[in-house]
Amino acid sequence: MNYKYESQRVAYPFFIAAMLLFAGQIIFGLIIGAQYIWPDLLFPAIPFNIARMIHINLLVVWLIFGFMGSAYYLLPEECEGEIYSVKLALLQFWLFLIGGATAIVGYLFRWHDGREFLEQPTLIKVAIVIVVLMFIFNMIMTLIKGRKWTSISTVLLIGFLGLAVFYLFAFFKPANMVVDKYYWWFVVHLWVEGVWELIMAALLSFLLLKLTGIDREVAEKWLYVIVGLTFLTGIIGTGHHYYWIGTPAFWQTWGAYFSAFEMLPFAAMVAFSFKMVSKRTRSHPNRAAILWTVGASVLSFIGAGLWGFMHTLPQINYYTHGTQVTASHGHMAFFGAYAVIVLAMASYAVPNLRKLRPTHQKAEILAFWTMCVSMMFITLSLTGAGIVQVYLQRVLGMPYMETQSHMVLFYGLRLIFGATFAIGLGIYLYDFFFPCKGGECRSDA
Repeated sequence: MNYKYESQRVAYPFFIAAMLLFAGQIIFGLIIGAQYIWPDLLFPAIPFNIARMIHINLLVVWLIFGFMGSAYYLLPEECEGEIYSVKLALLQFWLFLIGGATAIVGYLFRWHDGREFLEQPTLIKVAIVIVVLMFIFNMIMTLIKGRKWTSISTVLLIGFLGLAVFYLFAFFKPANMVVDKYYWWFVVHLWVEGVWELIMAALLSFLLLKLTGIDREVAEKWLYVIVGLTFLTGIIGTGHHYYWIGTPAFWQTWGAYFSAFEMLPFAAMVAFSFKMVSKRTRSHPNRAAILWTVGASVLSFIGAGLWGFMHTLPQINYYTHGTQVTASHGHMAFFGAYAVIVLAMASYAVPNLRKLRPTHQKAEILAFWTMCVSMMFITLSLTGAGIVQVYLQRVLGMPYMETQSHMVLFYGLRLIFGATFAIGLGIYLYDFFFPCKGGECRSDA
């Protein structure tokens, strides 16, 4: 199947940029994984804090590229009309790419704000806001211009509007550290445990519609349930970050209850995916895209749901916050919930944009299993390291650096499985950039 609307082709450069930046993120992930074992590696050129900063910022940038590319592919089919302005989309693409690259390179020269996860200098932050506003304007005008306005496009728009609104708190830097952290989580938490979940749910619904042929009304009912659960649990669930930063004690109760319920939207996604696949009315040839789509719901439930719940209650979080247990949750949650759904959209959309038949997909399916199994073992390795760290440092009171020396085995395992993950990504990227050599052939349709 090929693309239906000419303007959908504007999604292609967004997917290319996302894949290249994803590769960069994993390179820096391997660097910091090695620095846990050999702390002086690449010092002073790329110290650990700078490598970690780049690793995390590349993650955010490539995911947003993937979200935007997915939206530009999805919107014409949902609203049955062309993108409002392809030129604006391309201008936005280049501005975002140049701004993102400038920020990443700037980190190597210590040009950053210093606030964790929001290290972008003010000038880059302003550029990001402009780019996102350009995208949202193009998105709204496309929907107004189109023939219809679906639930999927509405949820997607709400997700991107939330992304823009909550990022504005990155400019708010009060002198009081408690107040600063209180609003800092408005970006960090309400992005990844709020509005990004809406974007993921919209992409998941679109893919299941296209890959299974299910009735749209059924998909929309499930989407409403997921969105409702996300709003109900994700917003007040911010409280699990307020346990120990100087906020009122009632946040421990509110944060505990609503954080525990944050598993529900991800459980709904799993049920939604399997139910739709079991009731599919067509056998789509793109088996890899189906695998990535179902994998996104399952892995997000494991990483964001189970691993999040594992240390979200205050009685447990008292010991685990800021340890490698948090890192284990973060790795699987980001990969399962957001990286995999972007890879699923790319797996479905890019062959259509290239007018290729997804007939032989052994390489991509191998990449799926290699990356997913590797990430599962990375998560388990970090969990093991976290358990050792909690017991020695938080229970016995052993000094931090001495504790780290007892965690080297787990750091070594994490590095090994990081390398196998990189191999899986390499297979995926080879198949992405050289698809016909990987077994696909050009469609005559």
